[in-house]
Amino acid sequence: MATTSAPRPAEQFQFTGTGSEYFGIWIVNGFLTIITLGIYSAWAKVRRLQYFYRHAEVAGSSFDFHGSPKSIFIGRVLALILLIAYNYAVRVRSFATVVILVVIVVVMPWLLRNSFRFRLYNTSWRGTRFHFRGGVAQAYRVFLLNGFLTVVTAYLMAPFMHQRLKAYQHDNSWFGRTQCSFHARVGQFFKVYLVLLAPLAAFGAIVAISGVIGDFRAITQAQQHHGHVNPHLAFKAIFIIYGAMVFLLVVAGPIFHALITNLIWNNTRIGEHRIECNMSALRLLWIGISNLVMVLLTLGLFMPWATVRLARFQLECMRLLPAGDLQEFAAADPEAIGAFGEETATAFDFDISL
Repeated sequence: MATTSAPRPAEQFQFTGTGSEYFGIWIVNGFLTIITLGIYSAWAKVRRLQYFYRHAEVAGSSFDFHGSPKSIFIGRVLALILLIAYNYAVRVRSFATVVILVVIVVVMPWLLRNSFRFRLYNTSWRGTRFHFRGGVAQAYRVFLLNGFLTVVTAYLMAPFMHQRLKAYQHDNSWFGRTQCSFHARVGQFFKVYLVLLAPLAAFGAIVAISGVIGDFRAITQAQQHHGHVNPHLAFKAIFIIYGAMVFLLVVAGPIFHALITNLIWNNTRIGEHRIECNMSALRLLWIGISNLVMVLLTLGLFMPWATVRLARFQLECMRLLPAGDLQEFAAADPEAIGAFGEETATAFDFDISL
């Protein structure tokens, strides 16, 4: 009689770090970065990532980060050169502006692909490293073509862009010789993005009802005719606009983040092994608001505890559902990957973590 193997128990992700431990790393990193005029920031980044990776565990084993501070420093210097060229391009209107912007747009997909490769290759679990094997042509299709479609459709195609980005990222990720896969559909991303319509509609209603547009028109006309600007109107407009923006960031942001994170990780596989993510939007909202309040009350000194608190919450919302023996992963051949892509993505403020 054929027998079926019993399902393996789920393995909970855990974070074992503490705010007091990370405070020592955080304060030293900040001090050395300041006195070295930013040069130490590359070494600070490695220390920070190693602390969080080495305190992130699943199935009794922790992750590790192997990035070289020297490689990151060189990447940051090159990224700084690009950033300076970008700032020059947007401030000076000349033919050089067009050339610089075109160069940045053309090379950015390659840089973002390199960012994925660098971060994954320098991440390991139980001595086996991750890899990213997405093609350059795919990167240009995902970032350049889909990005263009998103812009020309006034961001109506943003959910499609997001889904294609995660499919490119996760379908081309490997753990040793085991390939990952991504199964979320475009329609599921559109459903999550629809959640943003409610706060955006509320934002529009507040602006319309409060008469902020009329206030701005009155302020503009007064400035054009060198007349007296009513300070009450200016204060009212600024208060309402910034208040609504804070609401969008503090309330709508965490809710969207929780929903999209659940969607992404619940549809990601490592071979036949599944990942389950049940992040509570309300819990994330509470952590974000309370962390912000504590950081303000302590003039920033609570930042290490806030960072650890958020990392623990996000990691411990996840479980690994094994389909077999977790010892089956085989290591892949080593690669030599520079840090230029990741540091450029950081310099231009691209968030590719979701």
